[in-house]
Amino acid sequence: MSTPRSLRPRHRLRLLVAALGVALGVESNAAELDVRIEPGNRALRENVENYIGDLGDRDAEELLRYSRIAEQQAIKALQALGYYQPTIDSEITEGENPTLVLDIQPGEPVRLRDIAVKVEGPAASFERFEVPRDLLTEGEVLDHGEYEAVKQRLQNQASRYGYFDARFTRQRLLIDPEAGTADVELTFTSGPRYRLGEVTFQGDAPFDDRLLQRMVPFDSGVPYDSELIAELSRNLQASGYFDGVRVDVDPAKASGEVLPVTIHLATREPRTFGLGLGYSSDVGPRMRFEWTRHWVNPQGHSYGIDAELSAPRQNVGAWYEIPLDPPLTDQFRFAGGYQYEEIAGTDTLSRLLRVGPEWHSQLDSGWDRVISLKWQREEYRLGDDSGLSTLLLPGVAFSYLESDNAIDPNEGYHIRFELAAAKEGLLSDADLIHSNLMLRGLTTLWDDHRFLGRLQLGANITDEYTQVPPSLRYFAGGGQSVRGYEYQHLSPTNSDGDRIGGRYQVVVSAEYQYSINDRWRIATFIDQGNAFNSLSEPDPHTGVGIGLRWVSPVGPLRLDLAHALDGDGGFQFHFSMGPEL
Repeated sequence: MSTPRSLRPRHRLRLLVAALGVALGVESNAAELDVRIEPGNRALRENVENYIGDLGDRDAEELLRYSRIAEQQAIKALQALGYYQPTIDSEITEGENPTLVLDIQPGEPVRLRDIAVKVEGPAASFERFEVPRDLLTEGEVLDHGEYEAVKQRLQNQASRYGYFDARFTRQRLLIDPEAGTADVELTFTSGPRYRLGEVTFQGDAPFDDRLLQRMVPFDSGVPYDSELIAELSRNLQASGYFDGVRVDVDPAKASGEVLPVTIHLATREPRTFGLGLGYSSDVGPRMRFEWTRHWVNPQGHSYGIDAELSAPRQNVGAWYEIPLDPPLTDQFRFAGGYQYEEIAGTDTLSRLLRVGPEWHSQLDSGWDRVISLKWQREEYRLGDDSGLSTLLLPGVAFSYLESDNAIDPNEGYHIRFELAAAKEGLLSDADLIHSNLMLRGLTTLWDDHRFLGRLQLGANITDEYTQVPPSLRYFAGGGQSVRGYEYQHLSPTNSDGDRIGGRYQVVVSAEYQYSINDRWRIATFIDQGNAFNSLSEPDPHTGVGIGLRWVSPVGPLRLDLAHALDGDGGFQFHFSMGPEL
């Protein structure tokens, strides 16, 4: 009986030497590949290297035997990129690292001549089903990868849009290496487009089927589109009711080209508890507590309690929410809360109780709208002035966010407008119109240069300003306002110098950031604004500064050193975090 090749003495000796080298920390001498192409062509060289791959620890003798296989691999690599008449010479160079050298003259390439790619069947008249004509161009060098990419793109579209019986009824690639030409003929017959049928839910979800059906973004009978299935899955995940969602749409189960949709659901734990610690230069250390009951009945109602504690402000609130139609964007919420806050100094404070309903909805235009009816009772002291304010404030708020990333956007803008009013005698102590406008914008140029802008406007329209409580008056200054000034430091004052808040507010900001790398940025900025009582005397204050940004998983952390140019001047550190928009 012959000795197996792997156990012959010469090979056992080599294994012994290799093992000894490992034991002594000496690296074995791996064989190398040297591909030389004349004239030079980087794509060809890399493709040859990829086809042949790692040569391992072959010695010169083994490389010589392997060279014929390597030449065949090189030929396949060259043909894949359209070179069918190469000349290849190989040699072995001995030494510490034996090397297989391939000298390649690729010759003239095969070029595309006649290209016929067409779609037949119902997909031919579907405007969103595109014939990929950009990958294959007459006169260009044949690339088998692009030829296969054309076929794959047609198949991908068929899968996305529900042409599950689609197939190639003709696929020909005729290559004439001597003439240097290639003809392509592809005919893709789509067959009928399948439709989405009834949606059924399975699993341990204790919810009313009518609630779940309101999360389905399509009607039974619509043409299949995989994006509709993806949107359905996202809707269910975003509802906050489920830990697991699996959507089953199997063409093999179709009846008359109608696909049943089966969704398997795993319900999440009904309660969650959260406790967080944070810090900002405006309020110092702070603690946040949240407790949420995500569903309490088959209709998907939920409720929760939240609280935030810091040195200048403490508040606690509760809410109850009922999903409307569609439930992900439209809700009825009843909320209430109590807040104690020290306003811009130790001699000013506010005790605020607020309660009332809110109707949240998303308009077809993409704007979010909140209609509210808030009753608030506020006991306050502003220096020597103290009072008790009661207001019933029907209001509306509109907001729109356009952003390319929820956590750390590079482009986008955010608009928010709020309007509320009170009428004396209707559970209110004064006539009041209270309004706010906020605009934020961000753009990035040449990848590393970021430009941010911010505008904040606010106004109280009333003939009884002394009846307006501190929670509705305006104060400027701080990390989210005019940097360089202390939190809520910019405000009209009374005769004792106590800051009592203004009728109006205007704040503008411009900031430039330069990205050092993916995580770190440096910034410079200028802020200007104030809170004031007369539109003819806004008395704007300006702050300038530099900053550092670190992009954390929850959004940028911002550290700023700002200098106040007005008043007593001076420097302030500001720290904050969260998305730029």
